[in-house]
Amino acid sequence: MKKLKCAVIGTGYLGKFHAQKYAGLPDCELVAVVDINLAAAQAVADQYGAQALTDYQSLLGTVDAVSIVVPTTLHHQVAKAFLEAGSHVLVEKPITVTVAEADELIAIASANHVLLQVGHLERFNPAVLGLDKDEKPLFIESHRLSPFNPRANDVSVVLDLMIHDIDIILALVDSEVERIDASGTAVLTQGTDIANARLLFKNGCVANVTASRISMKLERKMRLFRPSSYIAVDFQNKTLTKHRTGSKEMFPGIPEIETEESVFESGDALLAEIQHFVDCIQTGNKPLVSGEAGRRALATAIRITELLGDK
Repeated sequence: MKKLKCAVIGTGYLGKFHAQKYAGLPDCELVAVVDINLAAAQAVADQYGAQALTDYQSLLGTVDAVSIVVPTTLHHQVAKAFLEAGSHVLVEKPITVTVAEADELIAIASANHVLLQVGHLERFNPAVLGLDKDEKPLFIESHRLSPFNPRANDVSVVLDLMIHDIDIILALVDSEVERIDASGTAVLTQGTDIANARLLFKNGCVANVTASRISMKLERKMRLFRPSSYIAVDFQNKTLTKHRTGSKEMFPGIPEIETEESVFESGDALLAEIQHFVDCIQTGNKPLVSGEAGRRALATAIRITELLGDK
């Protein structure tokens, strides 16, 4: 099979790793990396034998697939150009700034018969991939806490951290959000630094979601309560603990609780995400995190930020 000609737009912290993954895939040829800072682009390009460019427009119509790893405000502009040129696009989360921009990208991808995948990396966490979808959750609680990092303080904690859990929860519940209540506050930045949102779904499920970027510890956990089981997911430590009612009794008329813990190898979620992107291009399958899924997560996150008073 002919190798896919691939490029990475943006060689910041995450873009460098995108380039590394493409360069290591046998089905791909990393032909170029693009950054407005030529020295930054050249440093990455030299590692993998690619061309360094400062203008992404010179690549339009020449590559099969691109990763777009630029600031969120540029996602729509850059993704639109490549989709219209017939390239498959993997754009980092959030998909765009506005829902209208996301809708336009989805429509362009469909009209041009190309793939649009959104980089919600946590979907490729081994613990999430190991979560069975046999039962719909009745209640979900998630905590995503991180120490302060000045690298991502241009957006609120909802679009920075909480959106990971929003995306996973929307996929698990698979029902429309009927109501949202939210509270939060700014502590170190001009945007909300710690927030809690309560999502009520039309099917009756409730999700309580907390995110903080001013915590003294790193914690990324989710708990799912289902009709016959309780599941705890630890994203950071890659563990999945399942508690369910058994066939025996621990008291007369009270079933015993059986516990099963799965510990997953750390793996490489970004490599898995990019390999999935490449596989979907080759097979025509719909990506795990499609443009529609990215739009749904963005729309919910925007509703939360509006309730918090963030712009």
